[in-house]
Amino acid sequence: MKIILTRQDSDNVQTLGNAVIIDDSDNEMFSFCTLELPDLNNHPQTSCIPKGIYNVIKVGNSINIPYIHFAVQNVPNRTGICIHKGNYHSDILGCIIVGDKHSDINGDGELDVVDSGVTLQKILDLVPDSFSLEIA
Repeated sequence: MKIILTRQDSDNVQTLGNAVIIDDSDNEMFSFCTLELPDLNNHPQTSCIPKGIYNVIKVGNSINIPYIHFAVQNVPNRTGICIHKGNYHSDILGCIIVGDKHSDINGDGELDVVDSGVTLQKILDLVPDSFSLEIA
């Protein structure tokens, strides 16, 4: 099983994307939106991670994220990269947040993600404890 994340629009504040869960028979199971920080050459806590293929694992509560979420493994020169819930670019320090759609929730002119908690739970319900993440 894998998730394919395709980055769409990026500015100096954030990067919007769309993702799809693909099962082992190459069937699309679920699609969702993503929000990341801008591409600032993989700079810790201020940039999205590089395009590539990563192993991802489910993890329990952590100091910074007090609920079940995903940890992205083996990101070059980075640690602590997760897939978790949130709504705004200010909710991320280099991680990926997920949602049902993009919408400017807080009126700041930047698109946010909507229904993040519901979307994260749907992903948790669908994927195994370990899977591949392809970022294009």
